[in-house]
Amino acid sequence: MSTLHLHPETIAIRGAKEQTSYNEHNSALFLTSSFMFDSAEAGAALFAGSVPGYTYTRTNNPNVAAFQARVAQLEQAEAGLAASTGMAAINAVFLALLKAGDHLVASKSLFGTTIGLLNNILPRFGIEVTLVSQTDTDEWQAAMRPNTRMLFVETPSNPLNELADIGKLAEIAHTNQALLVVDNSFLSPALQQPLALGADISVQSATKAIDGHGRVMGGVICGSEALINEIFQHVRTTGEVLAPFNAWVLLSGLETLYVRMEKQCANALEVAQFLSTQPQVVAVHYTGLANHPQKALVRKQQQGGGIVVAFEVKGGEQAAWQVIDALTLFSKTGNLGDVKSTVTHPWTTTHGRMTPEAKLDAAIQPGLIRLSIGLEHAVDLKADLANALKMITM
Repeated sequence: MSTLHLHPETIAIRGAKEQTSYNEHNSALFLTSSFMFDSAEAGAALFAGSVPGYTYTRTNNPNVAAFQARVAQLEQAEAGLAASTGMAAINAVFLALLKAGDHLVASKSLFGTTIGLLNNILPRFGIEVTLVSQTDTDEWQAAMRPNTRMLFVETPSNPLNELADIGKLAEIAHTNQALLVVDNSFLSPALQQPLALGADISVQSATKAIDGHGRVMGGVICGSEALINEIFQHVRTTGEVLAPFNAWVLLSGLETLYVRMEKQCANALEVAQFLSTQPQVVAVHYTGLANHPQKALVRKQQQGGGIVVAFEVKGGEQAAWQVIDALTLFSKTGNLGDVKSTVTHPWTTTHGRMTPEAKLDAAIQPGLIRLSIGLEHAVDLKADLANALKMITM
């Protein structure tokens, strides 16, 4: 089926699918580790890649193939590649495309585990890393070296919702013969297409908005056929592959992605506006707010404000914990993108392994709370937050 003139909402439902001879309406589930050959000659041709088909699920599987192809269509990419988790996808991009002696420039405002990968793992392979401001493109330019091979950014940032100018970073990268890789986990292809803005690779945790129900883990990488093929060689060899069952679940998540994101963004905006009026709240970080300092860039890059709202309360860590403990509708968990609203304390959870100095350098304060807004009624969410904020004792 051609998707050339279809809207993304339709592609999310009717995009790539492996149809069997049984003509099933829903996607079939291919729970098998290997696939049979009609003959020795046919097996040799499959392994040689001279004919299309499947041999072993570590290299490909119909569910995985359909999932990565459908996401690639939504990301406006030539090709897609699935991985076991979002971090596996990021790791695969780094280790497949960088080598000892290469230099990577990345934002200091990243997910805490990504920062750990940059600071603690990549240097073991001889890859140099420089962390710079999320928003100051002059810092990115100044950090470039002759051996810089990649720029990496997550936009909006986790958890402060700061944007990086994808177009400008792409210009800096390409002028220096480097690649720009964008983590699109916060928005998903429903709200942002980094490749259309100039990035070379879009990578994301499908565990988040794409699944949307907190059921399975997965990651996906999108880009040119040449780059994806290069990363594929790494993923199939190291086994960082997506399980068929997870791919099957994620395909169903894609089918409701656009309608979920539309409603969750509306809820998130209402919650952010409410928090902005509360006396216990010092600051609210949400890209959908009219007073966001980068609102012009938001309009340029995003099709919505997103589903994550971060806010800082007076009283620091103690006050933040009091609010979190008093919430009854928000699930206390580190995941985001779920239809169920969640709450976490970045200082001690998602960014807990970073040093206090590194957290403060990334503008993460002890009093910061991160919300992922779900599909509950916004009035109920605001009432829960109002009651929790009253619990702050100074």
